[in-house]
Amino acid sequence: MQVLVEFMGVARVVSGTKQATFTLEEGTTFRQIIRLLARKYPQLVGEVIQPDGETFQPSNLLNLNGRRMIQPAQMDDTPQDGDRLVLMSILAGG
Repeated sequence: MQVLVEFMGVARVVSGTKQATFTLEEGTTFRQIIRLLARKYPQLVGEVIQPDGETFQPSNLLNLNGRRMIQPAQMDDTPQDGDRLVLMSILAGG
């Protein structure tokens, strides 16, 4: 299956890329996708991804198809072929 990952905000600046398409095995979890991102873009580790390489720093998350945020309890769920994942920060300033 293929998924598109779009990088927004800090993730885009740190990775130096706007988007990437990944060919994954069926059953690949969101947690495994984070591991893949940590390996492919090691500069994200510490900035967007925790040093464990499989969880996000606070305020960073995945949005699935512009419809819902993937919550920490859903990291072992799987995307579908053709899904679009947006890696984004949800920081607010004032």
